[in-house]
Amino acid sequence: MPDRGGGPSGPRIRVGRPSRRVRTLLMTLGVLAVLVMVFTMFAGFWTDWLWYRSVDYSSVFTTTLWTKIGLFSVFGLLMALAVGFNIWLAHRLRPPLSAMSMEQQNLDRYRMGIAPYKKWLLLGVTALVGLIAGASASGQWRTWLMWVNGVPFGQKDPQFKLDVSFYAFDLPWYRFLLGFGFAAAILSVIAAALTHYLYGGLRVTSPGARATAAATGHLSVLIGVFVALKAVAYWLDRYGLAVKSSDFRATDNWTGLRYVDANAYLPAKTILFCIAVICALLFFATLWRRTWQLPVIGFGLMVLSAILIGGLYPAIVQKFQVQPNEQAKEAPYVEKNLEATRKAYGIDGTQVTDYSGTRKTEDKTQLRDDVDSTASIRIMDPNIVSPTFQQLQQIRNYYAFPNNLDVDRYTKDGKDQDTVIGLREINLAGIPKKNWINNHFRYTHGYGVVAAEGTSADAQGRPVFTESDLPSKGTLGTYEQRVYYGEKTTTYSIVGGPQKEIDYSDDNGEKTTSYKGDSGVNLSNPVNRAAYAAALGEPQILYSGAIGEGSRILYNRTPKERVEAVAPWLTIDGDAYPAVVNNRIQWIVDAYTTTNGYPYSSRTTLGDTTADSLTATNDSRAVVAQQNQVNYIRNSVKATVDAYTGEVKLFQWDTKDPVLKTWMKAFPDTVEPKSDISKDLMGHLRYPQDLFKVQRELLTRYHVKDATTFLSGSEVWQVPDDPTNRSGSAVPPYYLSMKMPDQKAQAFSLTTTFTPNGRDNLSAFMAVDAEAGTDEYGKIRILKLPTNTTVNGPKQVQSQFNSQEEIAESIRLLRGGDSEVEYGNLLTVPLDGGLLYVEPVYVRGGGLKYPLLRKVLVTYGGETAFENTLDEALNKIFGADGQATEPPDEGDGDGDTTPPPPTSDNPTVQQALEDAQKAFDAGQEALKKNDWEAYGRAQEDLEDALKRAEDAQAEAGRGGAGGGESKPSASPSGSPSPKPSS
Repeated sequence: MPDRGGGPSGPRIRVGRPSRRVRTLLMTLGVLAVLVMVFTMFAGFWTDWLWYRSVDYSSVFTTTLWTKIGLFSVFGLLMALAVGFNIWLAHRLRPPLSAMSMEQQNLDRYRMGIAPYKKWLLLGVTALVGLIAGASASGQWRTWLMWVNGVPFGQKDPQFKLDVSFYAFDLPWYRFLLGFGFAAAILSVIAAALTHYLYGGLRVTSPGARATAAATGHLSVLIGVFVALKAVAYWLDRYGLAVKSSDFRATDNWTGLRYVDANAYLPAKTILFCIAVICALLFFATLWRRTWQLPVIGFGLMVLSAILIGGLYPAIVQKFQVQPNEQAKEAPYVEKNLEATRKAYGIDGTQVTDYSGTRKTEDKTQLRDDVDSTASIRIMDPNIVSPTFQQLQQIRNYYAFPNNLDVDRYTKDGKDQDTVIGLREINLAGIPKKNWINNHFRYTHGYGVVAAEGTSADAQGRPVFTESDLPSKGTLGTYEQRVYYGEKTTTYSIVGGPQKEIDYSDDNGEKTTSYKGDSGVNLSNPVNRAAYAAALGEPQILYSGAIGEGSRILYNRTPKERVEAVAPWLTIDGDAYPAVVNNRIQWIVDAYTTTNGYPYSSRTTLGDTTADSLTATNDSRAVVAQQNQVNYIRNSVKATVDAYTGEVKLFQWDTKDPVLKTWMKAFPDTVEPKSDISKDLMGHLRYPQDLFKVQRELLTRYHVKDATTFLSGSEVWQVPDDPTNRSGSAVPPYYLSMKMPDQKAQAFSLTTTFTPNGRDNLSAFMAVDAEAGTDEYGKIRILKLPTNTTVNGPKQVQSQFNSQEEIAESIRLLRGGDSEVEYGNLLTVPLDGGLLYVEPVYVRGGGLKYPLLRKVLVTYGGETAFENTLDEALNKIFGADGQATEPPDEGDGDGDTTPPPPTSDNPTVQQALEDAQKAFDAGQEALKKNDWEAYGRAQEDLEDALKRAEDAQAEAGRGGAGGGESKPSASPSGSPSPKPSS
């Protein structure tokens, strides 16, 4: 032992072995650590299994699990065998050792060092490469299942005449196998070469031959296998040209063969395939010839051919054949791309109609009547009024609404009505006292639906609620109001046990409840409790007295999470929306099947094409799998998630989609037939926003059908930026009940506008029939405006609105004090050859921190109105009865011709008009002070006074005392004139 005493005379300290007690303790701690690690891994697996079983989708878990295990085992074993066999073979083919050189003497030390561990080293290396290869292969479970279960498309590509399923299902799997083969060959060559070098089969500095005959033959065969795989790759590359992406004519991700592909790359790949086959045979021939000369020459020829034939020759063809006459050369291939892209994205049936952009009818009064029959114009913007719902209907701080509400249709008085709807969900940030029990046991669910008419507001600019209060009541009838699953419900809850939950509060105090559903996982089992304690990192689950018989844990509670989990092969739409269906609240989730292998169809990135001004400010609106590149998409599944039980149902929507049929073969009994969709549910299904956004982005270029126009680029459109905010992102599409020119009645639709590329005027208007269950559901209509006239686009309309002096002054007044003005959705409605724009304007003012509707902008045919209500604005635009007129000047002698109301001899009418004047003055005074509550009361008084004046005038007319029914004249704002004539 070293001297630790500082000198020769210092004491020596002997370090003995640890005592048996210490050794036992250390071993116990080590075993416990291993057990904890193992149990933690087991907990993740076990809780996943319990969750899938709880939602009755255990087959998805087992199918996915066994597929991954199978791929891991098979390909991990194959890789381990390939590398291990070649190491063993290289060792067996080693030459007799003779330390004749310094190189071999140095290597001899390594050989002696590993000699006792050769078997363990071989097992370790093969196990490592096997684990890596197996883990990589298990990630290909989707590719394997699609290959095994692939269903024909019934469509053939125009170049090779193969069914589309070959490119969508077969080619990806073949490419995976090829990649695996390359990896196995390269690793085997490296492992064999190192073994040969270590045991003298290969020499670097030693005199004489550089390689033994055995090493030469072994490595030649392995390289020959690699070159043979390269020949297969060249052959598959021929088919890969049909799904190859490139930049062409400023079109990102253009897909399919072009002239240079068909006439240069395709023959080049065939030639290179033949050369690679010959080269591989030359490498195999070294088993007999024992020389590298011919294989090396062949390999060099293959590399040179790849450069000249695969690179230089296509460049020459492009430069000297295509570019001088590009339009004629590329036109046939562009037509194939146009046809395939339109089919793959479901836009091949798009109806494009020329639209003048200017009105035809001279009678503006008739147009006023046509507006109501053409569209139910929604002035409640679901993306603006969430704070208003929150303020007026939150009731308790521990409830909240989503940032963006939804638009649906509900029947009122026998008529379908566009409705803004949201759920009162649990908001843990607002609970009175935060602790583990409150967060997860007491405050567990939201309560009730809140809905409002989309087409109207009350006198104070608030929504007209059709379902409100707590518990909610209104036009939706009786339904289960508790919301255990929702968009804002992101944490777990433990329910159904001894701890009571807060249900809701009313004038009689708090009401409690206990969950009665069968959702979630039972925690009565101690193993389950331990597993969740480990998986969630929450040890209190193990010993808390709040958990007992009947306790269940609810998690994965957002609708998108649940649908994605039970159907991991689907891409989920960014906007799940609630509906009251069959007396229950159901979340409706649109889901898509996609592929990246549709020949000739150009690709798109879902995250880019579905982005707009809403997703820019709200992550929950983003589509799942944003970075996925696809060139085929179908809304093949409609899913529902019960807000109380969490039950997930998948319904087949597109009965012809081969991708869905393939997944239904892979996961049988997970998707229910379309015929199982109830009539009540069908009434709330709609065309999905994300699919519409993908289609509108493609239609900016693919609305044309001829190659010449496509190549010229003269008809390229763009989706305009949202003019109502400064996000710089695209305007979102809007749901609206409206009638296109060729339709006989209004239909629930999803609409958008287009502008020319790089310009702001309008080039087209697009709408899709979003009413599920109808014959024309999904029909896309585009109204194409002439290029030789200029019709204002959304940005220009907004700019015109902001620049008019009278309107700008009104906006300035609305912004007085600390008020904020918010612009709602700028809706576009085709009307009599022209385009009607409507935009609600909201104000957050004074002590009110929620938006109220204060004004409505209407623009049509170059005329603009900015009034208190939609009716007033429309009346002003179209000159209909009751339109807003200028107030009369008093005493200025300008000969004002505004007729006085023929009611001056009626004292009752006169009194009502005086009351109206007082209410108007009070409203204006409140407006200047930004006192919106007082302004609302004044508006109510004004409405009452006008109603009394109208009733009194009508009574006088019937009695012969008056001069016929007439309403009092109105000011430009729609209020009574400041000083009515008497």
